[in-house]
Amino acid sequence: MTDTASKKGRLRTIWMPLLVLITLAACASAGYSYWRLQQEASGEQVQKPLPPAAPIFYALDTFTVNLGDADRVLYIGVTLRLPDEATRQRLSQFLPEVRSRLLLLFSRQNANVLASEDGKLKLINAIKTTLATPLVAGNNPQVVSDVLYTAFILR
Repeated sequence: MTDTASKKGRLRTIWMPLLVLITLAACASAGYSYWRLQQEASGEQVQKPLPPAAPIFYALDTFTVNLGDADRVLYIGVTLRLPDEATRQRLSQFLPEVRSRLLLLFSRQNANVLASEDGKLKLINAIKTTLATPLVAGNNPQVVSDVLYTAFILR
């Protein structure tokens, strides 16, 4: 054998295991990457929090009420925050009764109490309590999450 033939034989014996080793490393790297992607994708589905539900608001027309304790007038606008669409539909169906309950509540208020912030907060709780009474006997009570003032003028 010549020198060149022996060098080619030696190179062939070195290159073959080297190529097998590179191929195995590439396959292992691809397999590991695929496994990590699968783990992240399944983890995202389980841990992904649900977006918060859109708030449901129900705006009532403004009320103008003579207060019972003096010759004072209350002009009040109210928007209700409700937990679900069914409650909004029920309040809409019984709107005359809802307005009547609120008119009676507002007319019983004291002007001096409503002038303070504490009085306004107590009125919010009174509105929630007044509307919580079932509109139809035997039905579940309405839940009002929050009461928001859109207008409040005390004269």
